[in-house]
Amino acid sequence: MKTQTKEKYIPALSFNFLTPFYDSAVKLTTREKLFKEKLAEQIEIIPNGRLLDLACGTATLTIALKQKFPQAEIHGLDGDAKILRIARDKASNNKAEIIFTEAFSTELPYPDNYFDAVVSSLFFHHLTPENKLKTLKETQRVLKPDGNLYIADWGKSANLLMKIASLQIQWLDGATTKDSYQGKLPELMTEAGFSNIIETADYNTVLGTLRLHRAEKR
Repeated sequence: MKTQTKEKYIPALSFNFLTPFYDSAVKLTTREKLFKEKLAEQIEIIPNGRLLDLACGTATLTIALKQKFPQAEIHGLDGDAKILRIARDKASNNKAEIIFTEAFSTELPYPDNYFDAVVSSLFFHHLTPENKLKTLKETQRVLKPDGNLYIADWGKSANLLMKIASLQIQWLDGATTKDSYQGKLPELMTEAGFSNIIETADYNTVLGTLRLHRAEKR
């Protein structure tokens, strides 16, 4: 998903010409199947609830969530029109009824207390600390009381090898990754008003350590 202003537009792989290769790149470098299955496994909503995949990208996870919750209203939001076209095609090919919206994460186009759960993968490291916090506060706003936020993203490196591996992402995505690799996302979640923040899993990859977190709206 692109960041929050036209001036600071960042496509999924940092360059527009790489967008068609996004799925292959994620699959090859992030242990995607493993961590997204774990992420989806943790999510719990009522059968006919509402769920938002924030910065859904090409909708791999969004489609999996629709398959897990066939009666639920599943939304996918992203700021990148090009990647949303890929997402809509994939959803159509998988006969997955998903509501896609092009918008920024700092100004979510949904009412207060609308979703039972919000999930996001490989997105928050693209945001500046300021926009991370704005996005988390917006997520808090659109979640129902006791609703949960689930995030999978790059975090503090598990060891020296992972720290070296993470330099690739830091080079590709720039300065916004710094606080993510310092492990500050849980602190920002607390500042945004979330509670019961726990790390549910971690995975070492060729690009660094992925960490999964769950948090509850107070």
